[in-house]
Amino acid sequence: MEGLSERQYAARVGLSRGAIQKAKATGRLVLYGDGSIDAVASDALRAEATDPSKTRKAPQPKLKPVSEAAVSAVGETLREQGLAAPQIGSGTTFLQAKTANEVLKAQERRLRLQKLKGELIDRARALSLVFRLARQERDTWVNWPSRAAALMAADLGVEPAAMQKVLEKHVRAQLDDLAEIKPDLR
Repeated sequence: MEGLSERQYAARVGLSRGAIQKAKATGRLVLYGDGSIDAVASDALRAEATDPSKTRKAPQPKLKPVSEAAVSAVGETLREQGLAAPQIGSGTTFLQAKTANEVLKAQERRLRLQKLKGELIDRARALSLVFRLARQERDTWVNWPSRAAALMAADLGVEPAAMQKVLEKHVRAQLDDLAEIKPDLR
């Protein structure tokens, strides 16, 4: 066999096998002696004989614009999972978007389950608790010099009022240093 079969040529030009058989019967294809199709010569003959106004144009797929934020979110989700992410500005494939969507749904379900099990806590509640505990500790330290000054003054043989002033000064300095610390609960 020198050329293509009807089935092979139909696949090559994107037509049905019946259309190729009809073109073969009407002499619109170039054939070899064994009945196989000369693809290059047949393509040229078909191009000459075909009226361009009567050819079907393949419908262009209607693409909806996707925001760059959505594409970067898909890429970020895929990278977090160690999967291939689209290049910036190149868009994303349906498969990548679907994969990212499935990953996000699985993450959301895992978080919901952790919350139901009591493994996750409310951020605002945690911040409130940390603030309340820090305030209680600060108040305890502020009151400590007045309670400990008399005992320390008796042990050291100094005046209790002077001892209390010195302790208050150092406790305040320490509390000022601790006030600089801000909890970062991300």
